[in-house]
Amino acid sequence: MSRKSTERKKPKARKKARGQGGRRALQTLVVLGLLGTSAYLTVELRERQQGTAPPVESVGAGSGGSSGGKAVPAGERRYERLANPARTVVRAADGSVLATFTDNARTAVLTGPSRTFAEPKFTSAKVVTDSWVRLLPEAWKEGAEKDSWFKEWFDRSLGAKDPDIFAISMEYLDGAPQKKDARGIVYAGDAQFGPLNPGGSEAGDMRLEQSDFYDYLGIPYTFRDGTVERPEAKRLRAMDCSGFVRTVFGYRARYPLLGKDTKGDGLARTSNGMARLSPGVPVLELSGKRPEATDKLQPGDLVFFDIDKRTGDRLDHVGIYMGLDTDGKPRFISSREEANGPTFGDKGGTARLDGNGFYATGLRSAKRL
Repeated sequence: MSRKSTERKKPKARKKARGQGGRRALQTLVVLGLLGTSAYLTVELRERQQGTAPPVESVGAGSGGSSGGKAVPAGERRYERLANPARTVVRAADGSVLATFTDNARTAVLTGPSRTFAEPKFTSAKVVTDSWVRLLPEAWKEGAEKDSWFKEWFDRSLGAKDPDIFAISMEYLDGAPQKKDARGIVYAGDAQFGPLNPGGSEAGDMRLEQSDFYDYLGIPYTFRDGTVERPEAKRLRAMDCSGFVRTVFGYRARYPLLGKDTKGDGLARTSNGMARLSPGVPVLELSGKRPEATDKLQPGDLVFFDIDKRTGDRLDHVGIYMGLDTDGKPRFISSREEANGPTFGDKGGTARLDGNGFYATGLRSAKRL
């Protein structure tokens, strides 16, 4: 064979060797990827089988309302410190607010595409908002914007359209369609407040309270302290006011949950326990009287009420603040006996925090988780 023909063959041989090496490297990466995915899915499956983890919905899932507008602008970000409560506000280069993070709280408000939430069966008012309420992986502290965990979370979350606290809340309103996990368990859909009271109105309540998220799901749940709570068949697809908050923030958004009304790192069982025992930042101080103003509230705050004279000074109702409605009024969402489930409508009392309505006069405090 001539030198010329030999030289022609050498590049092909080298190319073939490089191709084989590339294929081997690619195969190695695929195997490692499959092993990592397998480990992740094994942990997730085990958690779900134990009743400890809800389904994970990917970015791009439904927003729970009609959406519009453009994505949040990228570019320079400026971090500004504000007080009362102590918090960090993130601004874009044009000065617009991108996000707000409150010291010692995990609840964050991010600016995203505008959405409209409506419930025409119970109110003519709508809530049009570009606020997306999400939970940070850990409580905020001054200077956390320099931490790697935050940079990764913020880049992934800003402008994302996977369900936030508001979108999740809407999945339990009257007529909301059911959603099932891989096991066929219904984890979202039209929820009731609770079963009918056998004693009727003479007993004081038409419907029974004490329906928690595991009652709605119809499955036992193991809390972090090892306590196991089992659902009551008569409470299937039901959640009272605190059960609704625990469903949205706890089971769905994965804020820690406590089995009882005890002080600790998690949401207590009742409204009174949440207000007095659970972690979070007081936004409207609990004084036993109606707060003079509500201007410190931000979307996602928990609002607490004293509306049942039979309970004394115990706070007996809790909801989630949504912001101003299309009438310019501060509106909240909660699970209510009169509406037989979660609503931000006005059945049984105007769902506003201003004026002299039933819930407005019963407002006592607010907390940011």
